[in-house]
Amino acid sequence: MTLRSLPAVGVLLVVAAVAAGCGGGDDDADPSSAAPGVSVSAPAATGSPDASTPSAVPSSPAGAAPPPAPRSVPPSVPPQGPTQRRPASPPPVVLPQRPAGAPGANQVVSAFRAAGLTVPHPRDRSVDCGPDGLGLGCSEIVATDAVTVYVFPDETSASDIAATWGGQSYRRGAVVLNYLEARTPAADRPRYEKVLNNLG
Repeated sequence: MTLRSLPAVGVLLVVAAVAAGCGGGDDDADPSSAAPGVSVSAPAATGSPDASTPSAVPSSPAGAAPPPAPRSVPPSVPPQGPTQRRPASPPPVVLPQRPAGAPGANQVVSAFRAAGLTVPHPRDRSVDCGPDGLGLGCSEIVATDAVTVYVFPDETSASDIAATWGGQSYRRGAVVLNYLEARTPAADRPRYEKVLNNLG
């Protein structure tokens, strides 16, 4: 080697050293040269939860109805036995029986009709004998437009009522004829009373 070639060799060494230094810098900047297992890329912003975040309750697909809530079943009630029902209507009023041998109110009205006396529109009003009616304690009542016939369970009760009605009534035994609500002329009353007397 001659002395002229020495400067050329030195230049080559300097170029090689510079190239080696630049190559190392390129290796650091290249992401592919990073150590294996280390990720340098940031997670993509997709809106999905991060793997480190606790997973939420999975949502139902779009448009699907949410699952129904569990129904609470009431506890079974043990049978309490038969329930008592109230009657639809009040029990019938029990009236006292008329005394034996006394004619019934319908029988008296039929006798008036048979004798040719006027007894229009007969109506059984025996329910008025009870506490929900007049409360007279009678056994039977049949009212007509001419006279009203009352039958009592005993002669004492019949006598008390006849006295209360004064001259507007007539009593024979347990039967009382009432003219208060009737249209019977006073002149015709003895005829009704005579028929009643013949019955007893």
